Amino acid sequence: MYIMSYQVLARKLRPMNFEALVGQEHVVRALRHALDNDRLHHAYLFTGTRGVGKTTIARLLAKCLNCEQGVSSTPCGVCSICLEVAENRFIDLIEVYAASRTRVDDTRDLLQNAQYLPARGRYKVYLIDEVHMLSPASFNALLKTLEEPPEHVKFLLATTEPKKVPVTVLSRCLQFQLKNIPQERISAYLAEVLTNEGIEFEDKALTVIAGCAAGSMRDALSITDQAIAYGKGKLLGQDVSDMLGLVGRDEVGSVVAALACGDAQRILDVTAELADRAVDFDGVLTELLRCLHEMAVKHALGEQDETSVPFSAETVQLYYQIALMGYRDIQIVPDPRSGLEMTLLRMLAFAPDVESPDERSPPGPRNRETQVDDGTRRAAEIAPLDSKVSFESQLGEPWHELVTRLKLSGVARMIVEHSVPGTIADGALTLLLDQSHDTLLNEGQIVAIERALNSTLDSPVSLEIHPEILDVETPAARRDRLQAKRQEDAERTMKSDATVQSLVAEFDGRLDAVKPMDPPDSARFE
Repeated sequence: MYIMSYQVLARKLRPMNFEALVGQEHVVRALRHALDNDRLHHAYLFTGTRGVGKTTIARLLAKCLNCEQGVSSTPCGVCSICLEVAENRFIDLIEVYAASRTRVDDTRDLLQNAQYLPARGRYKVYLIDEVHMLSPASFNALLKTLEEPPEHVKFLLATTEPKKVPVTVLSRCLQFQLKNIPQERISAYLAEVLTNEGIEFEDKALTVIAGCAAGSMRDALSITDQAIAYGKGKLLGQDVSDMLGLVGRDEVGSVVAALACGDAQRILDVTAELADRAVDFDGVLTELLRCLHEMAVKHALGEQDETSVPFSAETVQLYYQIALMGYRDIQIVPDPRSGLEMTLLRMLAFAPDVESPDERSPPGPRNRETQVDDGTRRAAEIAPLDSKVSFESQLGEPWHELVTRLKLSGVARMIVEHSVPGTIADGALTLLLDQSHDTLLNEGQIVAIERALNSTLDSPVSLEIHPEILDVETPAARRDRLQAKRQEDAERTMKSDATVQSLVAEFDGRLDAVKPMDPPDSARFE
C-alpha cells in the first residue's frame, strides 16, 4: 500500500533554479556571469546566517556545472543528473557536514578520492557545510588540495562563521556574503506561497512570522508550517503570537506608561503581571527596544507627540542604551524576571526628566463629600445632569473601599486605583481615569474590571472609563498619602520614645531608618 506523506514547506519549496531564489540577487548575478562566460573558480565560499540559502545555492551550482545540456546558469532540470542532484542522490556531489569530519584522517580519506575522475558528471563537487568546524589539522589537509586542485574538482564551502576559517583557506576561495532577507520580502513570499496552497491567512500573521524569522527564509517556512498546524489549517495573527509566546504592544505599553510616570511600584506590578502570564522576558526587552527605536525616529523627524512619545529625545537615547545592556545581561542573570525589573528600575534611577518620588509633594487630604462632588462635577460632560446620582448611596460604600475588594491584579488594578467614580445610573457606571495613566487603558482591561465589579457588587453594571485631568484624590493617591502619614508618625514616635533615646545615648548609636507596621485591614483606610 502506498502511503502519501506530507512534505514540509521548506523542502517542498526549495528552489530548483536561480530564478526561484529569493533575496540573494547579488550572488546570483555573479554566478550567472561566471557560468555563462566560462569564468569558473575552483573553490567558492558562501557565508551568512542560517536559512538564507547557502547550501541551496551550492546545490544549484552543482546542478549548473553537471547538467547534461552543458554548463550554464539555466540547467534543464529534467535530465537524469539534474533530477539526481535535486533528490540529493547524485554520486559526484559529495556533501559533508564538517562537525562529523573533525579528525584529520577523515578529511584525508575524503580528499584522497579527489584525484579520481567523476563517475557520471562533468565535475566532482565537494560541498562542505559549516566548514569552520574543521580542526586545524583538517584545514591543513584541505589547504593542500585547494593549492593544487584537479581540474575536474570544485569545492563549495558554506559557513555561518567565516572569521573562524583560516585566512590561508579564505584567500584561495571566491567569497560570497549572503544577506539576511528583508521582512517585507519574506512576508510577500509567504503570501504568495499560502495563496498557491489555498491556505487562509492574515497579513498580521505573516508580519509576525517574518519578524521572528530574523532574515531566514527557512525559519519563516518552518514557523509557517507549525502555525498552520496550530491554527487548524488557518494562519491567524493571534494564533501565531500565542504559539510563539510573543509579547504584544499592550504589554510594552504598560511598561512604557510605568516608566513615564516614574512609579517604581507600578513597574514591579507590571512585571508581576507579565510573570503571571508566563511571558518571555527576553521578548519584553526586544519589543521595548523596538518601541524606543520608533520613538527615537519620531524625535529625529520632529513627529513626536505626548501620546506616542512620552519621553524627551535624551531620555529615549538613555533608555535604549540601558535596555540594550539589559538585553545582554538577561542572558546570564539567574532569574530573567529580576533581570527585567533591574533594567527598568535602572531606567527610572537615571531618568533625567522624571521626578523621583521624594521630590513629589503628596496630594492634600480631602474629605469624601468633596471628592464625590468633584468627581460628579468632572463627569458633567459625560452624562446629563438629571442622570447623576450619588455613587456611594447606590453601591453602599466609598470607592476606595470597593477597590480593595475587587479581585484584580496588574494593569487592571492600577487602572481602578487611579480612577474616581463619575456617574452611575440605570446600571451604567462611568469611571474617570487619571489622564496620565490612559496609555494603560484598552478594551481588554475594561472587560476585566467590569467582570470584577459584577462578581463583587449585588447588582450588575455596565462599565465605561473616560480619561480625565483629575484634581481629586484617587485610591492610589489616598494610599500614598496615608502611607506617608504613617511613616511620618512612626519616625516622630521613635525619635520621641524614651527607650529609643536611652539606647541611642548609651551605645552612641543613631536611628537610620524607620518602617511603620502595616495597619490592620479594618484601619487601613481610616
